Amino acid sequence: MSDWDFLHDMHNQGYSPEQIADAAACGYNPLDNSNWEHIEEFIDEEGGWDSDSGPASPSTLALWELLDGLVETARNYVKVTGRHLPIYGELGELYGEAKYGIKRHKPFTQGSDGKLGNDFVEIKTISPLRSDNAVIVKRAGNFNKLLIVKINENFEFKAKLLDRKSFQKRSGKYIKAKWSE
Repeated sequence: MSDWDFLHDMHNQGYSPEQIADAAACGYNPLDNSNWEHIEEFIDEEGGWDSDSGPASPSTLALWELLDGLVETARNYVKVTGRHLPIYGELGELYGEAKYGIKRHKPFTQGSDGKLGNDFVEIKTISPLRSDNAVIVKRAGNFNKLLIVKINENFEFKAKLLDRKSFQKRSGKYIKAKWSE
């Protein structure tokens, strides 16, 4: 059994996509009772996982497997060559799709990267190569939400979903959003 086979078992047992995403993100198999003492630190403030979301879709599991494979390839590439693949933007978008359920637009669509419910979402990634923790987006973009995905040197992912309304109204062509905001 590979490290990620428990995600398939979770799907077969009817866990929601969010539950499977949380398990994949923290690396804990909720079916393994030896890990329950550590799970509490990962439960959200609203009381935990939503059990009413329905069964996970096979496509969600496929996205997590694809992301895992791409991350492993990028990690190995750095180990072998000492260089980074130009893949971080795609990894950030794929993470947004798997974790948040963002439905991405076709490639090269202008204005936003996808939709989450009725909201258009722009996804920006902070790679381990970046020395600053800020992203820049075009003010003219057609998005209601900004997802900032941060990937560290160990290929661990963190994300923040921000409302466009939270940015100050200013003139200028770009909006600069800092990870610390």
